[in-house]
This record gives sequence, C-alpha cells and structure tokens, in this order.
Amino acid sequence: MNKILFLCTGNYYRSRFAEHLFNWLATKQGLDWEADSRGLALEQGINNVGAISRYALDALAVRLVNLPDDERFPLPATELDFQSATKIIALDEFEHRPLMNERFPQWADAIEYWLVHDIDKTSPSEALGQIEKNLLQLIEQLINSY
Repeated sequence: MNKILFLCTGNYYRSRFAEHLFNWLATKQGLDWEADSRGLALEQGINNVGAISRYALDALAVRLVNLPDDERFPLPATELDFQSATKIIALDEFEHRPLMNERFPQWADAIEYWLVHDIDKTSPSEALGQIEKNLLQLIEQLINSY
C-alpha cells in the first residue's frame, strides 16, 4: 500500500479534509493508496476545538464522505511520518515551507507544495474546493502512472 501524507499547520482543517476525501476517492477508484495527515505546528491552533474542523466536517458531509465515530485528534508530524510516506504534500507553500525549513529541513525540498491558504486568507468553501480540485488531479495522475 502506497502512503500519501498531507501536511498543514494544525492538522485540524485542510489536511484532515484532504486525508478523508483522498481516501474516499482512492477507494472508489480502487487505488492502492492510503492518505494520512499531520500538523507542522499544532501549538498555533489555539482556536481548534474538537477533533476536526466543522468546516471540514460539513464539506465532507456534503460530499457524502463518512467519518469514523472515534475520529482522532490532530497529530504532530514526526520524522517517521516522512520516512514512511510514498508522497508528501504540504497544503500551502507560503505557510508550510518556512515550518518545514525550521522543523524538518532535510525534507523541505523533497515534498510537493500546494497553494491552499488557511481560513484567515481564503474562505472555507474556496479553500476546500481548491483541495478537492487538486485531489481529483492527483487521483488522475496516480491512475495514469500505475
């Protein structure tokens, strides 16, 4: 099983949406890929309440993606997460490359960066729509390359 790792700052909103939607899409396509997600700076998520953002929950529900009843809380990225992933995507290069350079410099240039801004710069519907569009392109690439 190939593993994709989605990274954001708090592992609460963008990366969790990407993880769950990717897994749902990959399963529908019969892909041998599974997503997980982690945060690069959980301490910055001071307003994060609960296991996952209500924006992510609502957007997943609209797309009929079911979540487990025991949805986990955000987790920080570790060296092992990077080592065990086949592909790694950070969701906002402007926000996440500096965190990568600071916390995981050996991986900073080895991962892919998207440009999906957090809620302070982009509305949830726009940001999650961008993630969905990127995921559909990613799924298409994976289908065509394996």
